[in-house]
Amino acid sequence: MPTTPRNLLVRLLAGAHDTPTDSALARLRSDALRVDVGEVGELTFPIRAAQAKKLIAVARPAAFGQGEETLHDSAIRDTWELTPDQVRLGGDQWERQLGRVLDVFRDELGLTPGAQLRAELHSMLVYGKGQFFLPHQDSEKHDEMVATLVVSLPSIHTGGELVVDDRGKERIYRSSRDELTLVAFYADRRHEVRRVRSGHRISLTFNLLATLPTEPSSSEPVSRAANLLTDHFTTPVRRPYDDRDLGTPTRLAFLLDHEYTQRGLAAGRFKGADAEQVKLLRAAASQAGCECLFAQADVHETRDAVPDTGWQSNWYDGEFDEDGEDEGADVTVGDVIDEEVFLGWWITPGASRGEKIQLALYGDQVCAATPSAALTPYESEYEGYMGNYGNTVDRWYHRAAVVVWPKDKAFANRAEADPTWALRAVQRKIKTGDLVGARADALSMEHFWSRAGLADLRAALKLASQIRDPGAATVILASYELEALSERDVELLTSVVTQYGETWWAALLDRWDPPSSYGGRDRLEWITGDFTPVCRALTDASAAPIAEQLAERMWQWLWQRIPPTMGQRHPGQRGSALAGLGPSVACTLEVFPAQEVSYILDLLRGLDERADPLLLTAIRSCADTPSAVTDALAKECWERTVRRLAQPTRAADDWSIAWSGCGCADCADFAKFLGSRTDRALRWPMAERRRQHIESHITSLGLPVSHTTERTGRPYSLLLTKTEELFTHEARERHDAETDLRWLVATFG
Repeated sequence: MPTTPRNLLVRLLAGAHDTPTDSALARLRSDALRVDVGEVGELTFPIRAAQAKKLIAVARPAAFGQGEETLHDSAIRDTWELTPDQVRLGGDQWERQLGRVLDVFRDELGLTPGAQLRAELHSMLVYGKGQFFLPHQDSEKHDEMVATLVVSLPSIHTGGELVVDDRGKERIYRSSRDELTLVAFYADRRHEVRRVRSGHRISLTFNLLATLPTEPSSSEPVSRAANLLTDHFTTPVRRPYDDRDLGTPTRLAFLLDHEYTQRGLAAGRFKGADAEQVKLLRAAASQAGCECLFAQADVHETRDAVPDTGWQSNWYDGEFDEDGEDEGADVTVGDVIDEEVFLGWWITPGASRGEKIQLALYGDQVCAATPSAALTPYESEYEGYMGNYGNTVDRWYHRAAVVVWPKDKAFANRAEADPTWALRAVQRKIKTGDLVGARADALSMEHFWSRAGLADLRAALKLASQIRDPGAATVILASYELEALSERDVELLTSVVTQYGETWWAALLDRWDPPSSYGGRDRLEWITGDFTPVCRALTDASAAPIAEQLAERMWQWLWQRIPPTMGQRHPGQRGSALAGLGPSVACTLEVFPAQEVSYILDLLRGLDERADPLLLTAIRSCADTPSAVTDALAKECWERTVRRLAQPTRAADDWSIAWSGCGCADCADFAKFLGSRTDRALRWPMAERRRQHIESHITSLGLPVSHTTERTGRPYSLLLTKTEELFTHEARERHDAETDLRWLVATFG
């Protein structure tokens, strides 16, 4: 795995170097390099078969050296070679990017700090299907040559891996069809190119020449650190599990070893190694065109933990401290499973007070010379085995941090950390007449605004109107949820919609309320709270179409939840869940366009008797606002309640329960027992899994049947008894229905 500029910076700041390797890897975008071959022309990436064949047509079989001799033997080396005079390299960024990579390779290979590496083109190699180069060692062709550089060009092929012996460990480097793959290794390292299975592998080989530095100057560490900061902020980050390009980093936080007050940080009263590290980092940031702030970082690590239980460890089945107040002395802490780093405040050097923020840092944005595990946590908690994962230890640390970012990314970082500050900053630019700058700042927030703790919607609506740009307005508003809208926002909302048009509003509404939105309890609370006043205010503001859109969306959201809720098997849980939807249905009916209410009423009438709790709570919620809609809903509830009361009451000796199971033999026997008018108890010998199957039906349906296991004999017996709840439940339901009917008659006549 290649060492990143971030890791190299940590080494420099720590004043220590890891054991160097004998080979190193880097990748660059394919557009970093342009390759022209005299009789072929400019190569296009990825290189395909037609162009590869043209290269072969102007190439020659490659030779290899053996002692003082130059030999041709396709049993040892089978590939095609083009000479340097046939190849011309270019590209606007090639020399600069190659120089950055060579600096990284110098450090990874453990060359003298400050040494200058330069790459001298040696050849272009084309490997076709079946071609290879057996293990061999490069000769040092120049007094200054220290290593070989292989740049694999993007092409479509399989096989052809470059394998390097790195201190006895085999390192395998594979080319990419989309990127330039750069591998450097010491010239005396044995290496090979494995047989190409399909397609063509095309690479450039270079001699790496080193010029050793003169006497190092005192500013050298600062310059090296500045270069590493520049590399960090210009090197795209790739997500480990799918290699997705995440773009270039926006910031870097270096965690210090100690905690400090805001005043202590601002005044620069640093302790121990922190002092030299901060001094070097600030100087490097200034040289690299970056800004520095000091911050408080809260670090939370979750690590594997193995109880030290001696020879009994494999059989451990005891209990741990449920309070989790101490990870315990008898626990071995292992690898990090998860890590979270948050900044809670930061302060500018020399400032009198800090700023409260909320900013999450991700892996490529954090580094430290001392790992948190080497420090003392302010809180620690042990969690025993939980079924889905093993024993873990959670540890929390407070650590000061130096936060660095390029000056041109200052606004984006501050905006993500404090959305209220961001809105005010954009507004300040508008007030000073810098509308172009305000729009640019707003558009720059698009990639992180959804992760930020959003500011007040009213302020955002006001700013969206002032910025006078639909794209920037969308960025400012898009990350809010529909539930953020309240009656006091209506005037500004209608103004913004009028300003940018219905198409813009429709797209924004889809962002506020995407089809995949679950909503949940917050949505129900919003419908029964702010939703109705919002719709009324919209109608009063001559924005009835917007109110109708909201009403339609809320009804569709509710209707999608009604059938699944009716499908819940447990009657009590189903009734409670449906009753919870009733008030929201009532609010939606209240504001729904009059010409479409009949459609909703027809849908509600079509629901079976399981929906009765929904309809009854709905009519009770809207009884204070009489209308044709409430009258129609009340009539439906009255008819349903009358039908329920018309059903005969259960006979005192009728113990039958209607039920059908999954169709298995046990469910058939259980249904027969439940359906019996006279059988109340059953002793049923059966294996554990069969018992669990029957018990799961009883529990999930809330059947009025007690169940215990008689643990005598083999197999054990399941003891089932029908309970009096069968009668009391039906009596309670009839009493509730009579109460509902009296209320309906008294309220609606």
